[in-house]
Parts: sequence; structure tokens; C-alpha cells
Amino acid sequence: MELNNELSGLTIVSLEQAVAAPYCGLLLADAGARVIKVERPEGDFARDYDNGADGKSSIFAWLNRGKQSICLDLKTENDLNILKSIISQSDVLLSNLAPQSLNKLGLPNDVLNKLNPHLINCKITGYGETKEAINKKAYDFLVQAESGLCSVTGTDEYPSKTGISISDLSTGLTAYSAILRALIKKNKTGEGTNISISMFDVMADWMNMPLLAHRYMDGAPKRLGLTHSFIAPYGAYKCKDNKILLSIQSNREFKIFCEKVLLMPNLVTNKNYKDNPSRFKNKEKLNKIINDYFSKFEADIIITILNENNIANAKLNSVKELSEHQFLNNGLAKIGNKTIELANLPVLSKDVTNFVVPELGEHTKLITDEFFN
Repeated sequence: MELNNELSGLTIVSLEQAVAAPYCGLLLADAGARVIKVERPEGDFARDYDNGADGKSSIFAWLNRGKQSICLDLKTENDLNILKSIISQSDVLLSNLAPQSLNKLGLPNDVLNKLNPHLINCKITGYGETKEAINKKAYDFLVQAESGLCSVTGTDEYPSKTGISISDLSTGLTAYSAILRALIKKNKTGEGTNISISMFDVMADWMNMPLLAHRYMDGAPKRLGLTHSFIAPYGAYKCKDNKILLSIQSNREFKIFCEKVLLMPNLVTNKNYKDNPSRFKNKEKLNKIINDYFSKFEADIIITILNENNIANAKLNSVKELSEHQFLNNGLAKIGNKTIELANLPVLSKDVTNFVVPELGEHTKLITDEFFN
């Protein structure tokens, strides 16, 4: 790797699987750190999530490009000693194993602190480390449900999970930021840090808007699909070929919308639509007016007019349309003999060019010779 990025020269050893810790590891690797991914002899089960990249997992490629892979059977004394040796010479230990796994390996926090007093030890759990929490298995979907996210997502009739692994990704991002904070502290004091992050805590924090509405307002918001609890017009509106999302949040913008887009200036002075509370109270009538007008045109025509008049809008795109989107910044990952295109990280380190995904155990000998022999 290049030697002039933010985390160049740092070594992260990651006992990672699935999504949360691997996503954190990806961010660390992109910032220039050396990320050593420790895998079981059979490998991270995410290697089998799909076979879209010439028989290999494209999702695994997204999360693990730029890392090194070492295979260790931590049930054996020799491989456990190899891991200890690597940890003793690393800057960060990242893990998201099953509850109490490190303790069962004889590596609780106090042992790790003696092994490497300067170590930043970041442990990701599902629900924390209380006696009750460690006995509860956690996956992204289950944490979404347990944290109440599904209760505010979906339609009035049907609760829903989000369409992406939001619990995993938000926790990986939180772990990344916590590690960066610990690195700043270490630079100042030389001290290591023990970090414990639960997926449930992360999602509970992100749920503060509905939580506060429940505690201090009129109750948690209902599931509203693509609509809003107090703003109108707001939602998806039908054109000939697609739907357009509108979010008009001021009287000034509504006036322009009526005059320049709908060509109905009389709506501005109509008592039913004079301000947002009135518009929301009469949203069904207003939505019908907008749908009747939009349905006469192709979506691109309406979007052009909306953009020309600086009216907030978005196209209700499919994933196929995202793939072809003009704003999409594509990156690469090479897994096996296949190079795939994927959405790039939003903040890139300019000099990191390593986008190769490691084969299972590809670096076992190299790392073992370096750290243990």
C-alpha cells in the first residue's frame, strides 16, 4: 500500500465475519491501514453469500477489497499463539464474533491489555455484554426489529425492514469512528483503549427521532410509506412512465410550484392550500390535483420543469436505474479473475489503489513468517 495516507503504517487484525466488522475494516484499509483478516479454515461465511462474480461472492468483494487473509484454527494451541503474536504487534484488534468468543479463547480484555498495552480493542456485539445480552443472537434484520425500526418503516398496514443491512453498516461506521477517536487518544497519551459497541445501541441512537416523539410529543410516528406525518405535498406522484417524489416545505416553493409547474396560480390563494397545515389537512384533494396533472407527461419532462424552477424532487429509481445514474461514482474490486464494478466509498483516500480481494488464506504463510517465526 501507499505510505502517505491517513492510517498508513498501522496494522489492524480483524476477527471479522458477515458485514459489520468487515465494513469497518474496509474503511480502515481504504485509509491506508494494513488490515489482516483472520478467517476460520472454512472461511468467512460471507464468501458464500452469492456467486455472481464468476462463482465468487460479489458482496464479499465489496466488503473485503484491499485486505490480507490468514486462515487460523483458533481451537489449536499453535494457531492461537500465532494470533496472540500478531495482536501483540498490531495497533488495533477488531472483532464481531459470537458473544464471549474472545473470552472462551482465553483473550478477555485484561489479557489483551497485558499482551499489548497500547492496543485499541474494538469489539462489536449484538446487544451488549450483560449476562442477558450475551445469550441473544443478533443479525441485522433481528436488530432492526428489536430496536423498533421496523415499527416505523413500511406502510400503515405492513411493517418492514429496510432494504439494506442498516444495522450492520451503521455499526461498522460507528466502530470506524470510535477507532479513529482511540487512535487520536493513543497519539496523545500512548494508551490503548477497550471499545465495546452493540448494534442495538447504534440503532437505538439512530431511532431517537421516533423515540423522542413517543416520549415527549403525541406518540411515535405511524408507518407512512413515502408520505409524511405533517408536510404536504410530500410523496410519490404518478407520471406516464414512472413516479416522482416531491417534498415542498415552504409557502414560497409551493407558490412557484403552482404557478410554474402546475400552471394553476389560483391554488396559491385557495384557503385549502394557503399554508402547510391547510395543505396537509386537504392533502388527498391536493394529491389528486398533482397526480392528474403529472399523469399527462413523461417523468423526465416534469423533472426538467421542476429542476428549472428549483423545486425539490427525485425520481423513484429502481436499482437498475441507480446502476446507470449520472451521479454514481463507480469503483472496482478484483476477486479471483473477475473485476467487478461497485459504488465507491463516499470519501476516498487518494493514493490507495489496492482493490484486490484476498483469496481464503492467501497470506497465511507470509503473515505467519512475519509475526511468529
